[in-house]
Amino acid sequence: MSTSFLQAPMAALVPSTSVHSLRSKSTRSLKTFCSAKVPNPMPAHINPNDPFLSKLAAAAAASPEAFVNRPSNSGTLPYLDIYDSPTLMASPAQVERSATYNEHRPDTPPPDLPSLLLHGRIVYIGMPLVPAVTELVVAELMYLQWMDPKAPIYLYINSTGTTRDDGESVGMESEGFAIYDTLMQMKCEVHTVAVGAAIGMACLLLAAGTKGKRFMMPHAKIMIQQPRLPSSGLLPASDVLIRAKEAMVNRDTLVKLLAKHTGNSEEVVAKTIRRPYHMDSRRAKEFGVIDKVLWRGQETIMAEVAPPEEWDKSAGIKVVDKFGL
Repeated sequence: MSTSFLQAPMAALVPSTSVHSLRSKSTRSLKTFCSAKVPNPMPAHINPNDPFLSKLAAAAAASPEAFVNRPSNSGTLPYLDIYDSPTLMASPAQVERSATYNEHRPDTPPPDLPSLLLHGRIVYIGMPLVPAVTELVVAELMYLQWMDPKAPIYLYINSTGTTRDDGESVGMESEGFAIYDTLMQMKCEVHTVAVGAAIGMACLLLAAGTKGKRFMMPHAKIMIQQPRLPSSGLLPASDVLIRAKEAMVNRDTLVKLLAKHTGNSEEVVAKTIRRPYHMDSRRAKEFGVIDKVLWRGQETIMAEVAPPEEWDKSAGIKVVDKFGL
C-alpha cells in the first residue's frame, strides 16, 4: 500500500471526522476503508499543497492505531502528538482564501456592481422610477434591514423620478410612494445623498432621509413639480377625467409629505409646485429638502459667496416675471 495513494482520502476524512467516531471504529475497519479506492479523493475546498494535511494523511496511512487507540487523558491537542519534528507546526499552513463580502453569502462575490455596493450598505438609484427599479430598491432596503437593523443605509439618488428628463411620464406615482413607504419602515438611519438630479418623486425620497443626514453634492439639482399624466390620446373623456382625479390625489399626497419633511406649510408647498421649481444646493437647504451640502472643505469659501439675487441687485438688474407665474 503506497503512502501517496492514502494521502488524498485521509486528508478528506480525518479533519472532518470527530474523535468519537474514529475511536468507535476498529483498526481493521479503518485499514480496510483506507485501502478503498475513492473516485474523487481530494475535495475542492482542501488545498492539496497544505503540509499539515499531507503529514496528517501520511501518519494515518502508516499507523491508523495512533488515531483509534489514543489515550483518553492526553496532555496534547488531538492529533498533534503524532509529529516527530516540531518544525512542521512552526511553519504556516498554506490556506487558500477567497474574497468574501458577507458571511451569509457565497464565498465568491457576484460580478455585478450593485451587489458589491450592497455590501457597503449603499443603495443607488440612477434611473427613473420604473417598476424594475422600484422592485430592486425595495428588495435591497428590506435585505439591509434584515441584515443589520442598527447600521445606517446610504441612499444615493440621481433620478428624474417618474418622468424622463423631457417631462414625459414613464412610471406611476405609486413607484415613488412604494420606496417612500419602505424607507418609513426602516428601523435604521437612512442617509440620503443627491448626486446629479433629484426630480419629482426622487426629491421626496431625498427629503425623506433621516433628519440631519440628508446631503447634496455641490452641483446637483433638485426640482419639485406636480405629478404628470401619461399620454391618454386614445382614452375616452370619462377615463381621462378619472386619471386627472387620481393625479390630483397624488398631488395632494405629495404636498403633505413634502410639507412634513421640509418643515414648510402645505400652502407654501402647494404654491411652490404649481410650476416646476428648480433648486440648487443653497436653495434646497433653505427650503428644507437637505441638511448639508458636501463641499469637502469649501464651506468657508462658499459661505462668503453672495446669492444670485444679491448679484442682480448690486448690478442693477430687475427681475421681471412677464408671464405672471
